[in-house]
Amino acid sequence: MLFSRGSKSTIGLDIGANSIKLVKLNHSRGGYEVGAMAIRELPPEAIVSDEIRDREAVIFNIQSVMDECDPRAKDVVVSLSGHALITDKLIIDKKSGSEAEQAILFEAEQRSPFDVEDVALDHHVIRINEETNKMEVLLVAARKEFLESFLGLVSDCGLNPVAVDTDAFAIHNAYVNNYEIDPNRTTALVNIGHDVTNVLYLFDGHYHSTRDISVGTRSIFNAVQQEFRLNHELTNRAIQGQMEGSIDQDMLKATIVSAGEDIINGLELAFNYFKSQAKTEAIDWMVLSGGGALFPYLPEFLQSKLQIPLEICNPLRNVEYDPERFEGMEPEKIAPLLAVPVGMAMRKVR
Repeated sequence: MLFSRGSKSTIGLDIGANSIKLVKLNHSRGGYEVGAMAIRELPPEAIVSDEIRDREAVIFNIQSVMDECDPRAKDVVVSLSGHALITDKLIIDKKSGSEAEQAILFEAEQRSPFDVEDVALDHHVIRINEETNKMEVLLVAARKEFLESFLGLVSDCGLNPVAVDTDAFAIHNAYVNNYEIDPNRTTALVNIGHDVTNVLYLFDGHYHSTRDISVGTRSIFNAVQQEFRLNHELTNRAIQGQMEGSIDQDMLKATIVSAGEDIINGLELAFNYFKSQAKTEAIDWMVLSGGGALFPYLPEFLQSKLQIPLEICNPLRNVEYDPERFEGMEPEKIAPLLAVPVGMAMRKVR
């Protein structure tokens, strides 16, 4: 992650398992304005659980969104998530410069399940407690093999990845730039993607931790497709509410709810682990983003089963855009899907 001053606009390129999403934000002292946005759905199975199975299709769709939004642009911010990424929070004695670097590297060697020679490390100081002379440090480690392969894909598209974010921290960035954080409320930011669900916790008004869950909406999509014997296109239409007169809505709800149990189980395990680590009894609020936020019946099902009040995230809440220019995309409806690229595009990069 890079936080330096620089260009007046940033492009966030979200390479998801189901679609490529791009948001270009123009930066000004007054805030942010959408300069461009585009979404391209990928062929089924083009990317599965971080594995790129149809490289040509992925490159073609990345180049398509770039050509549509800004053909001359080369610099993009990209993000990672999933099993090849590890995040951890360290509490160490307050240090600075090379002394801090050495202390963080030492801690990383003790904690990482990977050999430190095989990972790319980055860190960010979350906060410093002057009373205890301690500082909280966020540590991010990505397997070099996976990172190099991913960046190679971006480079093969003719693009320059100027910063590498994580999905969870991009969502966090989108949230803090659009909402007030209540220090008295424990909040879980939940981004349900096609194969991975990212969870980031806010506790005592600050970042606490993240967790990636290896389950998303793919299983729900497949269940709907099988139950109603639809092709890929018609399944998309059914999930988008465009076939209400053609398929039984009670059966659609039952199918989504049944297939959504895996997401519930993953979230329950993640929430219980967080509560034990944070020594808190409850999560007070849940903010939902990603494609899962747009699935019919799923948000209500999550709220009912988890017994946590839920809000649908709008990462464009404090972002200006021309409704007429993007009328065909209906940004107000698809906004939850754009949380990751918006959060990335809010970064100021060199």
